[in-house]
Amino acid sequence: MLNNFFKKLKILKRKFKYKKNSYSFGGVDLLIDYIFKHKNKGFYVDIGCQHPISNNNTYLLYKKGWSGINIDLDQTNIDLFNIERSNDINICSALSSKEGTEKLYLFHDGSPINSLSQSISNLNKSKIKKVTNIKVNILNNFLKKYEINKIDFLNIDVEGHELNVLKGFDIDYFKPSVICVEYLDISMNKIEFKNIILDNILNSEIYKFLINHKYHLVNMNHSDLIFVHNEFRD
Repeated sequence: MLNNFFKKLKILKRKFKYKKNSYSFGGVDLLIDYIFKHKNKGFYVDIGCQHPISNNNTYLLYKKGWSGINIDLDQTNIDLFNIERSNDINICSALSSKEGTEKLYLFHDGSPINSLSQSISNLNKSKIKKVTNIKVNILNNFLKKYEINKIDFLNIDVEGHELNVLKGFDIDYFKPSVICVEYLDISMNKIEFKNIILDNILNSEIYKFLINHKYHLVNMNHSDLIFVHNEFRD
């Protein structure tokens, strides 16, 4: 009887020792944290950051001691970041491949699926509240403004506009060690993880873009693709 008690106690110790809390939608932050398991301090850039804690791919790194830049087109979201993550640089802006004005497909204020991508918005066309024009900037401008030279982790989740963001970014100069980018396949009848076709990912523009810039795909979680630079050594 006593022997069983100690066995159960040992199980409980391991249960709490190896317990891991995730703040991402699908646990991708645990994968990123594992990739950087030997790096307690680092710098991230989170595009389409949405919420400082919930469904966020960088909050676990922030708790670990990292810092970075968070960018979202919704001012309410940025206000939350300024409260919860005051050690970060938090910016309200929409990003694209060049400066100018683009159409924003708005479902409702604060919606995580508000998008600059008409193709993605067409999948949810009946739910669009309005279409409005919005000023867009490029990532390079903000990195230059805040004198950023090194990025360890780049996260991009902008509902189908990810490739445009990458085209407004000097990826060969900054060379982030790890990039996590959302992949949404417009050929799907419904945007669900179970509908993702691997061949479509491998033939997508965003996959080819990153491969051409010396990245390789190491993992995927739901619609998040994780790429690592060929020269990255931790």
